[in-house]
Order: sequence, then structure tokens, then C-alpha cells
Amino acid sequence: MGLLDILFGGGKKRLSKETAETRGQHMPDLNLPVDEKFTIHFKKNGGKFLYCISLKEVSFAIKNIVAENSWQEHPFFVMDNRLASKFEKENIIFTDKLKNSDVFFTTCEHLIAQNGSILVCSNQLNERKVNELPSNVVVFATTSQLVESIGEGLKTIKKKYGPKIPANITTLKHFKATEENSDDFLTYGSSTKNLYLLLLEDL
Repeated sequence: MGLLDILFGGGKKRLSKETAETRGQHMPDLNLPVDEKFTIHFKKNGGKFLYCISLKEVSFAIKNIVAENSWQEHPFFVMDNRLASKFEKENIIFTDKLKNSDVFFTTCEHLIAQNGSILVCSNQLNERKVNELPSNVVVFATTSQLVESIGEGLKTIKKKYGPKIPANITTLKHFKATEENSDDFLTYGSSTKNLYLLLLEDL
């Protein structure tokens, strides 16, 4: 069962989804595809998931997010000018001033299937900590950024950037620290966010 089955129902295979969702937090994951595993954990974390098969659908999803939250007059804080240029026709007000916004619009490095988190670094955050960002976050990502684990994501980052590996590597999660993750250096400075994920199919 793949990503579309999770979103729209999995027919006879729906049982595998329900079994995975009802397993205890200390139980090992079932042998699921990375897209399905990420979706299950991300939704458990409380994230809002919008799957898109084209940029046109991404644009439609952004308009719905803005309308749903009455953000028409709320500037989106963005640190990537390329991202702002890509969506400049969506009637979104973009700002590079953090104090002027309560919505952070960003890309990411990877989507982590094992815990439904979003791996980011200084390319997205500069030197800011997650708890310094607005409480509302909209992330634009693609299916090719899905990886199984944080370790795999870090290896891919190292391979991609070589000796110029970015700093400030951390994860975005929509749940508060627990006894299990409170000592994880990748959750340092994290805080609960109202998080939307715009996931574009590119495979």
C-alpha cells in the first residue's frame, strides 16, 4: 500500500495501516514503504498533510491553507528567495523580517519516515533555533526527499554537500519532547508547531 492508499483508503490492505497506527510506541515498525511509514508517523505527530501531483495542486493547497487560517493579511516569513519567487503569484505577502510574521514558509532537506519528522539545517534556518520561529510552519517538499531514518538523511546531506556540510541540523516535529527524545541532539531547541506539509510528487 502506497501514499495514495493512506490518504484515500487502502481497500483490503487497510488492515496493515490500522495495525501500524495502533502499535505501541515501543513496538518495532511493520515492514512498510517509506512513504506510508512517514505518513502514519507524521499524522500521529499532529502534522497536516497535503499530497500534490503538480505545482498547480500545490498552488491550490496554499490558497486553501491561507483561506482556512485567514492569513490573507499575514506575511509569510521566508529565508529562501527562490521559494518566494516560485510562489509569488499566489497573492502571498512574503517578508524577510521574522518579527513581522507568525507564519514560516520553508523547504527542507529530508522527510524522515521512522518518526514523521522533517530534517532541516542552516540552508532553511540560517542560525535560528526552531523555538525562535513562528508557531505556524508551512513546508514545501518533494517525495524524492523521503528517507527511512535520520541516519540516512545525514549521510545524504554529507554526500550532497561534501566538506561544506551545513550547520544547524535539526528536526521539525509537531510533538513536545518526551523522555525518549529529550536527550536527542537533533531535537535541541524544538517546540510544538502548527505544521502543514505540501508534498509534491516528483518520482
